[in-house]
Amino acid sequence: MHYVSQTGDPAERWLAERIKVIESSGIRRVFDLGASLANPINFSIGQPDFPVPEAVREAAKRAIDEGWNRYTPTQGVEPLRRAVARKLERVNGVRTPVDDVLITAGSSGGIFLAFASILDPGDEIIIPDPYFVMYTQLAAFFGARAVLVDTYPDFQLDPESVAQAVTARTKAILVNSPNNPTGAVYPEETLRAVATIAELHGLLVISDEVYESFVYDDARHFSIGSSYPDTLTLNAFSKSHALTGWRIGYAAGPHHLLEKMKELQQYSFVCAPSFAQLAVLTALERGPAEQIPTYQKRRDLIYDGLRERFPVTKPQGAFYIMPRVAEDDATAFVEEAIRNNVLIIPASVFSARGTHVRISYATSEEAIREGVNVLCRLRA
Repeated sequence: MHYVSQTGDPAERWLAERIKVIESSGIRRVFDLGASLANPINFSIGQPDFPVPEAVREAAKRAIDEGWNRYTPTQGVEPLRRAVARKLERVNGVRTPVDDVLITAGSSGGIFLAFASILDPGDEIIIPDPYFVMYTQLAAFFGARAVLVDTYPDFQLDPESVAQAVTARTKAILVNSPNNPTGAVYPEETLRAVATIAELHGLLVISDEVYESFVYDDARHFSIGSSYPDTLTLNAFSKSHALTGWRIGYAAGPHHLLEKMKELQQYSFVCAPSFAQLAVLTALERGPAEQIPTYQKRRDLIYDGLRERFPVTKPQGAFYIMPRVAEDDATAFVEEAIRNNVLIIPASVFSARGTHVRISYATSEEAIREGVNVLCRLRA
């Protein structure tokens, strides 16, 4: 029943104007639709299909039994922050004091805190297109404008296009490599060129590196924060260790920004889950889950299956692939796929273009083969 207030106005009048710009995630809509289907082939959601490593699960149980069920310091427990700082230096070449490491509620928590801390109404943030759905939604929520830089058809970022997108209102450049939804990995020279542009204009770089462990062939992950100090590096254990529901991520970057993000976390998330902070110490010690290399085999399987039927770029990382399935709008193709029990996401969820679809191959080889056969039979 729709509630109406005593004044006769609908309850919607209580909503802030900024919340009205937020739209329900198209990914979640398809994912929820899948719950009504009988055993669908689910290519829709970016969630690793391997279990949390046993040693990490055991560490979580010990932490709970040992009483790690209360609040922690807002910035995270010190042993974890020190371990993250060591990992950043060893793996990413990013040197950061332990006090400039913030443990967040997943990388999404870090993104929210960062956008809230830097964006005023009227500001601009440069974002490669296609993009992770949260970026543009949060920019709009804070009254800022997402300036999209087109990366079609190969999904590689052109530094010259980034330079042309800079205006007097630009606050930051966001990069996500390996990329969701395209699977693209930006080469070191590209990211160094972006850093040069940022330095020239005094801009912050936000680098979302949550898929850094999923890199294939001769591609290499490069952390832009290793060459440009004014970089906010964001990461999490959600993908590398299948800890999507545990909500443990981290942020590292400029001191004054981290201090404000820390203060805002006090009044929002409070702290990341306590037992999980202790458990991911074990995750850091052991490195990424051993099942990750199987994703390259799955990438090859789905790419080889799709490329004879659709124009498609071979992804170098993450666990997504984006074939072109329509000349202008993939909606009809997506609807037909769902009618055939295959869940995929239209590119319009992630992009100003609607010609492609995103497929997550974080599923079994059997499901990939069956799903690809269905998609290749559909009319584009």
